[in-house]
Amino acid sequence: MKSIDIKKLNELSGFQLAENDTFSFRCHPDLACFNQCCRNLNLYLYPYDVIRLKNQLQITSNQFLDRFVDIVLRPGSYFPSVLLKMSENEERTCPFLTTQGCSVYPDRPDSCRTFPVEQGVLPSDENKKPHLIHLFRPPDFCLGQHEDQKLTPREWTIDQDAVEYNKMTAAWAEVMGLFQTDPWGREGADGKRGKMAFMSTYNIDEFRDFIFNSSFSKRYKIKPQLLKQMKKDDVRLMRFGFSWVKFFLFGIKSKHIRQR
Repeated sequence: MKSIDIKKLNELSGFQLAENDTFSFRCHPDLACFNQCCRNLNLYLYPYDVIRLKNQLQITSNQFLDRFVDIVLRPGSYFPSVLLKMSENEERTCPFLTTQGCSVYPDRPDSCRTFPVEQGVLPSDENKKPHLIHLFRPPDFCLGQHEDQKLTPREWTIDQDAVEYNKMTAAWAEVMGLFQTDPWGREGADGKRGKMAFMSTYNIDEFRDFIFNSSFSKRYKIKPQLLKQMKKDDVRLMRFGFSWVKFFLFGIKSKHIRQR
């Protein structure tokens, strides 16, 4: 999910879906193109995606980031993008693709769940919430778009068990919206603060170690009940990390964080 410039909305491929619009799509193994969409991808991973995948694989977030992602800071961007690293074979397949299909299907990323519908956020006027839009954008080779199953964006989200994913991705999009301006100055995104911000959102296990095994709790007052939750709950810790980035970099107050 990304922020979309309303002036460039009409330049995007595919077509925009209103809340009650329907589109035709069904993916199944009998289609000749089955799993073709799992090749040669620029697949963005969001913090909740990393949590689900690293827990599915039973490894730490640090190990997952080392093995499975490319971290890219694009020109004009102020926070790095995290992309799934494709396999080093001729077709550059997804590392989780097997002859039987997706090996991490129950915990597949948000972008995979909502495919071929892409979501974006239109920045709103002051005091209004950002507007969520849906774009139907199947690739030309996709035969699923010619199937007779018709769904609204909401029905497709429920069908793909993506409600919670969408909620988490929307929360992350709100954080990313703050990085439309440069918070780093001369230090740059590779500096100490940049590494701290990345750790607290994507490297959740290292962030937990930082909170509980450094001077963090001596410098900041966190409610005991919240600390107890964050010791075991990755998602609660991730959400705290979002609040921490807002507070730490942008000075946005949070009811969860108080400086001692």
